[in-house]
Parts: sequence; structure tokens; C-alpha cells
Amino acid sequence: MRTALFTLLFTPLLLAQGCTSTPPPVSALQPLLDSVEQRLDIAEAVALNKWDSGQPVQASERELQVIADAQAQAARLGVDSQRAAVFFTDQIEANKLLQYSALSRWHAAGSAPQTPRIDLAKQLRPQLDRLQRTLLSQLATFDRSRPVPCQPALAQAIEQRETSPQRALALIRATAHLCAAQ
Repeated sequence: MRTALFTLLFTPLLLAQGCTSTPPPVSALQPLLDSVEQRLDIAEAVALNKWDSGQPVQASERELQVIADAQAQAARLGVDSQRAAVFFTDQIEANKLLQYSALSRWHAAGSAPQTPRIDLAKQLRPQLDRLQRTLLSQLATFDRSRPVPCQPALAQAIEQRETSPQRALALIRATAHLCAAQ
């Protein structure tokens, strides 16, 4: 009788305890992917500027500057400078993929969209520079708590995002070396 009473009193308590466990911490991968996507969001605005100015998508001097700036900031944020260079090369290549795609669509249509333009030098590049610091910080956090195994976790995280096939491809390109051994 005593055992039955004990079971009746404590079973609901034990079940409730199982329901109130602390949720697992948010993976460092998701915030990093969010910021990568924020950087990809800027691609079309950059492409519009290049369309209007006739500049090519390939801007080697600017790309080298971005990579050098990332390497200079990397150590302060706990990221190896070579890791930062590879990561930002991937970001740049993914962004160019979207720029080329947008320009191709506009050439096929005969014109670019009639949307307000955002100044490349005064607004877009400073926005990219701010994102660079965020991305480096999040990359450092990701590297400290990398999922194991990494590549399947990354592929699943990208697959779970609601995005177009083109955008998913850009995201895959932007994270091409994210899980690489360091």
C-alpha cells in the first residue's frame, strides 16, 4: 500500500520534471547561417549598382581588400587569419554567383528592376564591413562548438531553410569550407 501511494504521488512529479527540462542551447551554426544570408541579401543591390555603372562583377582589388581586412580582424576575434581568408573568399564567391545571376536575368529582360538604388560606396560597403565583424565573431563561436559530424549538420541546416534553389546554392557556396579541418 505504501508503495502504491508513493507511486501515485511521485509519478506525476517525475513526469512533469521530464517535461520541464532545459531546452538545448541554440547551435552556433544557425546564427552564422543567418548572417551569411544577410550578406547574400546585399548581392542584388550591389548588382544594381554594377548594372547602372557598367562595372564588372569581378572586383579583384576590392576582394583582396575585404580578405586582408578580415585577416587583420581575425586574431582579435579568435579566428586564424588563413581560416578568415578562406571563409571570406567563399562569401565573396557566393555573392558574385547571385550578382551574375541577377545581371543575367536583367539582360534577358532588357532592363534592371526600377527599385531605389543604394549607394555602393556610402551604404552597401559599410554594411558589408559591419557584417564582416559579426561573421568573424560568429565563426569563432562556431569553431569552438562545431557540430560533429559537421558536414551533415551543415547540409541539413541549409536544407531546412526556406529558400529558392538559387539561394540555397549560394548558401552552399558561401559555406563550402565551413566544416574543413583546421
